[in-house]
Amino acid sequence: MTDWIAGIEGTAAGHQMAMILALTSAVAHALFGALQKGRHDPWLTRGAIDICYGLMALPVALFVFPLPTPQLWAVLAGVFVIHAGYKWLLAMAYSRGAYTVVYPVVRGTAPIITVVAAGVLFHERFTPLQWGGTALLSLAIFGLAAVNLRAATVGRAALGAALGLAVVTGILTSLYTVYDAFGIRMAENAFTFLAWFFVVDGLGLFPWVALARWKRMENRPAPGPLMLRGLVGGLLGFVSFGAVMLATRLDKVGEAAVLRETSTVFAAAIGWLFLREYVGPTRAILMALIAAGAVLVEMGG
Repeated sequence: MTDWIAGIEGTAAGHQMAMILALTSAVAHALFGALQKGRHDPWLTRGAIDICYGLMALPVALFVFPLPTPQLWAVLAGVFVIHAGYKWLLAMAYSRGAYTVVYPVVRGTAPIITVVAAGVLFHERFTPLQWGGTALLSLAIFGLAAVNLRAATVGRAALGAALGLAVVTGILTSLYTVYDAFGIRMAENAFTFLAWFFVVDGLGLFPWVALARWKRMENRPAPGPLMLRGLVGGLLGFVSFGAVMLATRLDKVGEAAVLRETSTVFAAAIGWLFLREYVGPTRAILMALIAAGAVLVEMGG
């Protein structure tokens, strides 16, 4: 697998595989985000997810792939800091605002910043058509947030804080996307980086934050269902984060980041198909515009 990945980097086959990986990541990320939706405490859910994927990745990291080099360990330390900040802010945003508003704002903020950052760091260039597609996708995602905002019942003060946190979280999403791409490209073996990414990110902070929070609760949720949700989330996390990072190694970081934001379309589709959530004509049009933006990015490359 490692040799195959190395063999298709920068080729037409690599571009096609990167597109498939980014879209696979989008579907998984929509499901991953839905686990933190609704009645579940976002801090506990995140802690359960993290410890599950950290423990599942640990034996693979130790016994299957080569250990990181000293330079890669330094990058992994940065991974811990950036992802801890991202997850902390995301949990704070989910605690203050509706998932249907917070999630699109986070995802809509990220693409343009990621494309600009990838241009600076990796010297990637987007064509005018690709810039148009990126702008269309981001604006349509923000439109989806605005539509959902009208149905939100959160107070003004809490809503303002949630939206502010969502924007900052979107900026950190861009930062970790570019930083993770730098790390996986620097690693001689992409799977060494991926395995240790999940160990460092999973076991470093949030399980202990979640445990402390759970102990302080008067009505503690049963650990069994919580850990089952964490196990499912951990498996989805492998696909969601692992697939997009492999995509950024194979091809342009900006294109992978934009395609991944079609997760908002998949999230709405999942809500409509399985949760019987109302979509309506306005949301359907916005979802079509998001998909059209992604198509323009691919066509313009």
